[in-house]
This record gives sequence, structure tokens and C-alpha cells, in this order.
Amino acid sequence: FGLGDLLTLPQNFGNIFLGETFSSYISVHNDSTQQCRDITLKIDLQTTSQRLMLSGADVPATDELGPDQSIDDVIHHEVKELGTHILVCAVSYTTNNYEKMAFRKFFKFQVLKPLDVKTKFYNAESDEVYLEAQIQNITPGPIYMDHVSLEPSSQYLCTPLNNAEGKDQKEMVFGKVNYLNPMDIRQYLYCLVPKPEVIKQNKVMKGVTDIGKIDIVWKTNLGERGRLQTSQLQRVAPGYGDIKVTLEETPDSVVLESSFNIICRITNCCERTMDLTLTLQNNQPSGLLWTGISGRQLGKLAPKENLDLRLTLIATIPGLQTISGLRITDNFLKRTYEHDELASVFIYNDSNP
Repeated sequence: FGLGDLLTLPQNFGNIFLGETFSSYISVHNDSTQQCRDITLKIDLQTTSQRLMLSGADVPATDELGPDQSIDDVIHHEVKELGTHILVCAVSYTTNNYEKMAFRKFFKFQVLKPLDVKTKFYNAESDEVYLEAQIQNITPGPIYMDHVSLEPSSQYLCTPLNNAEGKDQKEMVFGKVNYLNPMDIRQYLYCLVPKPEVIKQNKVMKGVTDIGKIDIVWKTNLGERGRLQTSQLQRVAPGYGDIKVTLEETPDSVVLESSFNIICRITNCCERTMDLTLTLQNNQPSGLLWTGISGRQLGKLAPKENLDLRLTLIATIPGLQTISGLRITDNFLKRTYEHDELASVFIYNDSNP
């Protein structure tokens, strides 16, 4: 008497990867010749850390289920954990003799890692941060990289550097068909610039370490969609020393034997007030010569504060030349800080009359 256990699931359905959607069709079939009543179907997913109710929580019991009839359900769940998963299907019903019956079915499967993501950070002197994301396909089949983006933290603005200027529109440097074969690796590059209000609040960007999250969307060769998001990425804050020097304005190219101006920003990165003197040295093997007064007294600079200086150079040798030879002395400690190779400027000979 009663229902048979005709609730089956395939023992091998392929690979399930983290970030994909697990879908299953559940069918409870009455293969007896008797009428059953008050049938309930509850479906849970047991992971290593939690138990999720996928179906049956708010569904009322089916009043009757006649011979050769079925109760069908389709479940969907985005897999967010690695490791062993167990699908638990519980069925309860009442027979014609008002006897309550129940049975359960278990289906175990493994969730594998689809992608290997490695990141590298490059801290620029101008407070810009360059993030290189290396993504490797570790699935057994090719995948289509539908979308890869960096969602920056609240302190940064992000510019992706993965597009090539096409004739009609921007295209990815990888081409229109962005497939990644098994074990292939692809690099993505992003530039993060601190927001102006963050720079004002944190004149020295030592404490701003949260960068953002990488969001990856892909499709398998059968069109199945997968999505992963990394945890909050953090960089190692750069060490600037006592004094940080950056160039806020500088030309890209200059005509030979002409002068040009730059704006130099000096920031006090230490916890004490400094009394500064600026010295300009022209004994460096460079095609750029400083002009103006050397040995200027810049005065006192409080901790975390900065000052801007307009300086002038003359281009003497054609080619790509570096701005070097800037020396800053702290008169309190009698310590001199040397700053070379601050930026590069292309010097060209204008032959036009």
C-alpha cells in the first residue's frame, strides 16, 4: 500500500562550478493504484556551512494525488560555496487508511572552482594605483568572458585599460570573440585615481588600502551563465618617507632650446613640522637645465600639509629626457632628500621656419 519511492536523480550530471546556477527538475509520481492525500514536498540544499530551503516553505500541501499523477517542481540556486553539496528532497503524504508516510532522497555533488584570479598592485607617485588582474580558466572546457569589471571602493574612481579604439566603437584588446580556452590566462588592467575629496581628507594616502571588487561574468559552451565576485581587494600602502614630491603639471613634449614650466607639489609625510630649503642641481646628465633661484627658503611645512611650486627648465638636448636634480633640505635635522627622475619629457627639434 502507499506510494513507491519513484523520486530519482541522475548520479552523474556533469560539473558544477562556483558562481553557476544549479537547476533541477523534481517530480513526485504516484505509481500505485491508491489515492493519496496531503502531499508535501520540501527541498533543501545542505552545504558545509548552512542549510538552505529551496522549495516547500510556503507551498500548501496538495490535497489529492491520484494514481499515475505527479507533483512537479523546478528549483534554481546560484552556487556560492565550494565543496560538497547535498540536495535533500523530503516527501510526506497520507494513505487511504489515514496512515502518515514519509521518505527522503539525498543527492550529493561537488562544487568546483572555475577560475583562478591573481592580482598585482602598482603604486604610482601621483597616488594613482594600477591593478593587474590575472584570470585563468581552470575548467575542462572553453568559456566566453562576457564581462570583467572592477567595482572600486568609495575612495577611488576607476578607468579600465582593456579597450582598443576601433573605427566605430571601443573594442576589447582581446577581440570581438572573447573566448578563454582551458588553462589559458588573460590579464586585465585598471587605473584607480583617488577622489578629490579623499585627497583633501587624506593628504598622504597611507591609510587608504581598500581598492574594490572584481566582478566576472562568463558563459560556458552551452550558454550557461556564471558569475563570481572577489572579496574586497586591499593593497599594501606605499611608504613615501618623510617627504613626497609629485609633479602636478608637466608638458609631454617641448621644443628644443625653449623653456617650460612645471608645478611641483611637496608633501610633508612625517609627524613633525619641517623647515625646508629647495636646491636645484644641474650637474645631472640630463638634457634639461633648471633656471631660477637655487637655495630658496620654503619655510615651515606642517605634518600632512603640502605646498605647490612653479619651477622653470630649459630643454638643451633632443630626445626623451628626465626631470632630475631636485634637492630638499630639512633645516631642523640638517637632512637632505634627493629626488631624481620625477617625470619624462620628450624634446624635439622644430625645423619649421
